[in-house]
Amino acid sequence: MLEPYLIVSIVRRGWGDTILEATMNAGAHGGTVLFGRGIGRNEQQRVFGIQIEPEKEIVLTVVPADLKDTVLQAVEEAAELNAPGKGLAFMLPLEKVIGVVHLVEESPE
Repeated sequence: MLEPYLIVSIVRRGWGDTILEATMNAGAHGGTVLFGRGIGRNEQQRVFGIQIEPEKEIVLTVVPADLKDTVLQAVEEAAELNAPGKGLAFMLPLEKVIGVVHLVEESPE
């Protein structure tokens, strides 16, 4: 894959499948969902005076450079990230990716 990018989406629990579907509709070939805990300024919740840490889903999606903006926009819309407390998403350039044989473009010889 030429110029791969990793899009990391950290969203509320239960939204991972929504994000996966949105990224695939935007052109991604798949993704990985991990579970985590965290809290943000807009998410501080208490139950009986005890602060709880909301559960999160972290979606990892590797995409080629030509799809990175389209996929990130799809994540923003699907997860409603323009509102406080809904989550966040960011992308990072990757130096090398191994294991996506179906996406690797052969170099001209």
